[in-house]
Amino acid sequence: MSNTVKHSEKFPIYVIDNNSSDDSLKYLNDEFPDIKVIKNDLNLGYAGGYNQGLKQINSEYYILLNSDVEVVNGWITPILSFMDNNPDVAACQPKILDFNSKTHFEHAGACGGFLDILGYPFCRGRIFENLEIDNGQYNDNIETFWATGACLFIRSSSFWKVHGFDKDFFAHMEEIDLCWRLKNINQRIFCIPESYIFHVGGGTLQSSNPKKTMLNFRNNYFMLFKNLTIFEILAIFPLRIIFDVIASVQFLFNSGFSHFLAVYSAIISFIFFLPKNIVKRSRQNIKLQKRFKSLIIIKFFIQKIVNYKDL
Repeated sequence: MSNTVKHSEKFPIYVIDNNSSDDSLKYLNDEFPDIKVIKNDLNLGYAGGYNQGLKQINSEYYILLNSDVEVVNGWITPILSFMDNNPDVAACQPKILDFNSKTHFEHAGACGGFLDILGYPFCRGRIFENLEIDNGQYNDNIETFWATGACLFIRSSSFWKVHGFDKDFFAHMEEIDLCWRLKNINQRIFCIPESYIFHVGGGTLQSSNPKKTMLNFRNNYFMLFKNLTIFEILAIFPLRIIFDVIASVQFLFNSGFSHFLAVYSAIISFIFFLPKNIVKRSRQNIKLQKRFKSLIIIKFFIQKIVNYKDL
């Protein structure tokens, strides 16, 4: 296949509206009448909202783009060209830079996402809350464990082959779960830094909102339970609970009682959903997937390693 992308930079644009209550749809209709709107009757969250909306779009590729993103000229072509030439690649992301500090990587994806042995996510260019300056140090294409939902390029056939996002996640980490399920059917995930965008972040839920804390912890449990082997579940979950209890104490002193409580709300919600997730797990093709073998918590908080290249 030729290295020249077979697509143009002109694509149909859809806005999937999750039953918004403001005047955004009127604004779209008045100012951008060519944009197609798909309106959901309920707020189904990121996961359910995309599932419902994408059912109505017929395309070889989907580009899922958050509303708080600034793009640059030519940002689509490098990724679609790469995917056209690599049919086993199901999903990709560009380099994600911070809209408010454009020299730095942004939290949601940075330059490609990974998981440590306990299931804690981190990125090239971002470990926990430390955001590196982008000096081109990660400008190579790289296979990753997950690609960000802030700007996710994905084959429609791959998306539906694994039944899309898990709607029970509502928001946060659903893209990591999706990528893990794609890897379980031998498809690959990449970051293509030649393409880059600027992301504001926190538009759906601010980090100060305890619901965000609850969803991050709960959905991480969902993801692990659905995708780990039985041996890994037995080995990893007790350690995760210990580390997360320690994190809850840190929340109590740094963020307040509501965030402390959110960790335990996440555990209770995980238990409540356990029968449903057992059924989901039984339907999946679970394989042992390579993850970062060390504990990113130890690397970051104890060994003080804050940059990806030093791991």
